[in-house]
Amino acid sequence: MYLDTASSEPLHPAAREALLAALDRGYADPRRLHGAARDARLILDNARAAVAEALGVRRDEVSFTSSGTDAVHRGLLGLARPGATVAHAAVEHSAVLHALAWRSDLTVRALPVDRLGRVELDAVGEPDVVALQHANHEVGTVQPVSEVAAGAVFMDACASMGRLPLPDGWSAAAGSAHKWGGPAGVGVLLVRKGAAWRNPFPADDRVDERVSGFENVPGVLAAAAALQAVVAERDEVDARQRVLVDRIRAAVAEIPDTEVVGDPVDRLPHLVTFSFLYVDGEALVDGLNRRGFEVASGSACTASTLEPSHVLAAMGALTHGNVRVSLTRDASEADVERFLAALPSTVEEIRKDAGLSTGEAW
Repeated sequence: MYLDTASSEPLHPAAREALLAALDRGYADPRRLHGAARDARLILDNARAAVAEALGVRRDEVSFTSSGTDAVHRGLLGLARPGATVAHAAVEHSAVLHALAWRSDLTVRALPVDRLGRVELDAVGEPDVVALQHANHEVGTVQPVSEVAAGAVFMDACASMGRLPLPDGWSAAAGSAHKWGGPAGVGVLLVRKGAAWRNPFPADDRVDERVSGFENVPGVLAAAAALQAVVAERDEVDARQRVLVDRIRAAVAEIPDTEVVGDPVDRLPHLVTFSFLYVDGEALVDGLNRRGFEVASGSACTASTLEPSHVLAAMGALTHGNVRVSLTRDASEADVERFLAALPSTVEEIRKDAGLSTGEAW
């Protein structure tokens, strides 16, 4: 049972169909003038129009990048002029943190968050740029993007694009196709008409001056098809996943010495994160995997480094024994009950191996 869609959603059937259809017609360079190139350009233009319609933005505000990370880097750094002051929520994705660290000419300030992971608006001040994700990739909490008053707002929407309607108030935004069921290797960069944005990287001779390199035309069309499908079915899937996640939150909270983190209501519909005292997160992931359940632990972007999650640390939450569960679009009540039946015994087994047992005073 795959429970790690916040890392990557399985390919949506609509994406698979579009990808196979585009492979035979989308191989040429869209810049050229011959017939095959015009086919590729038509596919690219159609994909841009479909994404714009699905997200409620203008066609000329949509660009396609090589990944969500690439879109984050371009979107954020394109708003930050040399010498600018940039404030970011302490729970931003590492792609944001690494991009800002790369620019030595910026003054960077981290903004505190509350116990739910929501940025404290009173601390924002008047920076030139604010980097604020739409919804957190680890705990699911939605941020008040539309309430931020700043010169420019960059919004990382990689975790939420397609799953939630985009808020107002941003100047540039980023999305990642494999998060909504499109193919990996396709990112979406949105730049508002009139935003003070410029390409922060070396120029290219592409038609779209915001990006560099040869677009993955078949992948872009597949990403657009998946996004359209996800948005069309969003209300039904959202309602069903919220009920299932509420069930998980309630059941996990009954396990002794457990902390369920993130906003219980204003959140991504498919995601829940919790931590267990005196339980190693990697051991828990392995134990659940042996029982047939595939989950994530720690920071989604730094789990391989075995470093504690900077998101949980900023929230003041328990950083070890952490598990993130994120549901597929077709996850059922029976699936969730199977997982919840296996979880307590897995936790108990690990605690016993550590010389503890449920009911003891930890």
